[in-house]
Amino acid sequence: MLKILKGCGLAIVLTAGWSTVCAGVGVDEQAATYTRQYVQEIIGKFRHIPTPHAVEELIPVEVGGIQQWISVRGRDRRNPVLLFIHGGPGSPEMPTSWLYQGPWEEYFTVVQWDQRGAGKTSTINNPEIVTPTITMDRMVADGEEMVSLLRKRYNKEKIFILGHSWGTVMGLKIAEHHPEWLHAYIGMGQAINGPQNEQVGYAFALRSAKEAHNLQAIEELTAISPYPSPDGPTPLEHIVTQRKWLGYYGGMTWGRTSFDYEANVPLLSPDYTDDDLASSSQATMYSLIQLIPALSKLSLDGITKIECPIFIFAGRYDYATPSEIAAQWFKGLTAPQKKLFWFESSAHMMQLEQPGKLLMHLVQDIRPLAADVGDVAPEISKSE
Repeated sequence: MLKILKGCGLAIVLTAGWSTVCAGVGVDEQAATYTRQYVQEIIGKFRHIPTPHAVEELIPVEVGGIQQWISVRGRDRRNPVLLFIHGGPGSPEMPTSWLYQGPWEEYFTVVQWDQRGAGKTSTINNPEIVTPTITMDRMVADGEEMVSLLRKRYNKEKIFILGHSWGTVMGLKIAEHHPEWLHAYIGMGQAINGPQNEQVGYAFALRSAKEAHNLQAIEELTAISPYPSPDGPTPLEHIVTQRKWLGYYGGMTWGRTSFDYEANVPLLSPDYTDDDLASSSQATMYSLIQLIPALSKLSLDGITKIECPIFIFAGRYDYATPSEIAAQWFKGLTAPQKKLFWFESSAHMMQLEQPGKLLMHLVQDIRPLAADVGDVAPEISKSE
């Protein structure tokens, strides 16, 4: 159940341990309780797109021999398609995207995709069958099939890909293999080298802990040294410890000590059922366990040429996929057009930390590549 405190603006309070105080308002007298379903319906109705050429689909499609869910939303289907490839592994963006994606939908047809072993896709597939197939090669192949499907379904010669975190591994490989399919590739929190990512992130967390004289953090981080493990994949519990303190010192979201602020956002998603939420939580762990060995050895340093435009969104304080590593790699990359944009007040979650700046770059710097070849809605292209 959700409790709404009248007189406090739009303060939504989850009764599972959250509370709020509104000066001058008697909570007992002014409180009303609503079901999660009711709040989801409110958000869903608000998000409805009533325009003549709208795209508003939430559907499973066959990719890689299984059913995989996509959300496709846009105010005009004549706009370019933007496929968001989420991170994790196993951390779908679909149930969170309702917070920030609305403005994107004026300029793009935005596709959120719950990957193999994630979110709604995990709900409708047998985990005993799907989990063993969660490999890097299979996931990249899924991504290529998804791009082909979207190009055909929405009658597009090319689309945009925006990869985030783990999704940048898939996105960069698709851009390398099939640049002719893309207006451009955008990497947000670009991963390049797994061992270096972990080393730099660990050093940041330990350095920050020592500067703060945080004895608990120092003890826990020292206990997992050497990090990452030099002799094979790093144990998941060591990764969890590193991420715990990396996040505490702002390396995941700058200025915040945890990721708790985002944790309950999916509860209000109009696209997710109770079963989706339950399956997603379990599936994340399965995906991590399956992919950690490959990610521990990840090296994309050998990719020195991409034959389509490429853009990097880099959080200045990102230590989950440290921006300094991506920026150094990007200097040596050859592409027909490339540019790196720094997000000076962000760490790893730019879509939540600086959503306005992200939208500005998508519309002003990246969308014109589609406009130049007529892949935009006529009404908008005239105003541009």
